[in-house]
Amino acid sequence: MSVKLAIYPGSFDPVTNGHIDIIVRGLKIFDRIIVGILNNPGKDPLFSVDERKAMLQASLKGITGIEIDTFDGLLVDYALHRGAQAILRGMRAVSDFEYEFQMALMNRRLNREIQTVFLMTGLRWIFTSSSIIKEAAQFGGNITGMVPKVVNQQLRNKFAPVSNSH
Repeated sequence: MSVKLAIYPGSFDPVTNGHIDIIVRGLKIFDRIIVGILNNPGKDPLFSVDERKAMLQASLKGITGIEIDTFDGLLVDYALHRGAQAILRGMRAVSDFEYEFQMALMNRRLNREIQTVFLMTGLRWIFTSSSIIKEAAQFGGNITGMVPKVVNQQLRNKFAPVSNSH
């Protein structure tokens, strides 16, 4: 009996409770999920790949069936290399659909063996995104409950006011 393996790709800059929700629910469909942190040199992330990996490890501690890895290049090539049958993607709203649909079609064209599976984000996370959370944290907004505790602390550390002592 073969193991049903999916890749859940993203930048996870930072990981949110919406991401965790998709992973936990994805484990009801797949035996194993590789959380693939995309190392995209074209983007300027707030957290390094190592910081994002550490936050994911802390946030997913105790959840079995998960592996956290990094990759660059084409997602379908990475999925094939890892022996995955599917790409797991979360969708928050209709606004995500067009982009995700285009990506799924391109991935399918590149490799017909890799399926894309979409999970709708839980209603409580529908307006949660890494970029919105970073912006709120940057300006001192309370993001408790939107991100794992470790992420909340890391964001506070990143955006801590620099004291000007003369």
